[in-house]
Amino acid sequence: MSLPPATVAALYRHPVKGLSPEPLETVELLEGAYFPNDRLYAVENGPSGFDPQAPAHHPKTAFLMLMRDARLAALASRYDAASTTLTLSLEGHEVVKAELSTAGGRAQVEDFLTFYMGEEARGPLKLLAAPDGFRFTDSRRSGFLSLLNLESVRALGQRMGAELDPLRFRMNLHLSGWPEGSELELAGRTLAVGEARIHILKRTERCAAVNVNPATAVRDINVVKGLVKALGHTDCGIYAKVVRSGRVAIGDPIAVLPA
Repeated sequence: MSLPPATVAALYRHPVKGLSPEPLETVELLEGAYFPNDRLYAVENGPSGFDPQAPAHHPKTAFLMLMRDARLAALASRYDAASTTLTLSLEGHEVVKAELSTAGGRAQVEDFLTFYMGEEARGPLKLLAAPDGFRFTDSRRSGFLSLLNLESVRALGQRMGAELDPLRFRMNLHLSGWPEGSELELAGRTLAVGEARIHILKRTERCAAVNVNPATAVRDINVVKGLVKALGHTDCGIYAKVVRSGRVAIGDPIAVLPA
C-alpha cells in the first residue's frame, strides 16, 4: 500500500488502566517492549484471581474501566515514574498523592477510589502492579502499543454528526496525514516512526468505553453503533509491536516501509 507522508500528532500513556491519559512530547521505544509506563497498574474490582507470580490476562471487566465505570473519566491522574507517585485530582483539586511502590501508598489510592466509586464498586478495590514483561491490556492478543489515525476519527464524527475527541479511543500514538481507514489495511507491514520501527499486528476492535466523553465523564454518544452504521465494523485504530528501538517525538515522520 502506498500512502502519503504522515506525522506523529500526539503521544499518550495511560499508567493506570481506566484513568486519564498523560500527554508526552517524546518517548523512547524499546524493541520487544510495551509503550513505556502504559497500563502499569489496574484497579481490581472485586477478587479476580490475578496472580502476580504467574500473571495472566484477565478480561477488562475484572477491573475498574470506562466501559462500565464512566465516572472515572472525571478524575485527572498524573504519574511520576521515577518516584512511582500517582496524583489524582477532581475538579481541579488534588485528592490523592501516593507512592505506588509502597503498600501504604497503594492503600491510599484504594481507600479514595472505594469512597469515590461508592455502590458502583462490585467488591473490594485493590491496586495491582504489573510484573515485569506484563501489562494490563484489554486483549491477550493486543499489541505493545497502539496507533490512531486522526482523519479516521474526524471522518467518523462527520458521519455521526458529532465532533469526536480522539482521547475517547485511549491510544498511544495519534497520527495525521493518512486518508481515513487506510491504517486498517496495514496488518503485517512495518512502519518507520521517528527513529523506531514498528510492525503492525491487527486492528483495534472498539468497546463501549469509547462512548464515554473524556471531558464530561458522560456516555453521550454511541460511537460503537456509529462505527457499525458507517463502516460495517467496530474497528478504529491498530496495534503494533516495536521491532527496532528508537526515539519518537511529536512531529516525527511516519512511513510505510516496502513489504
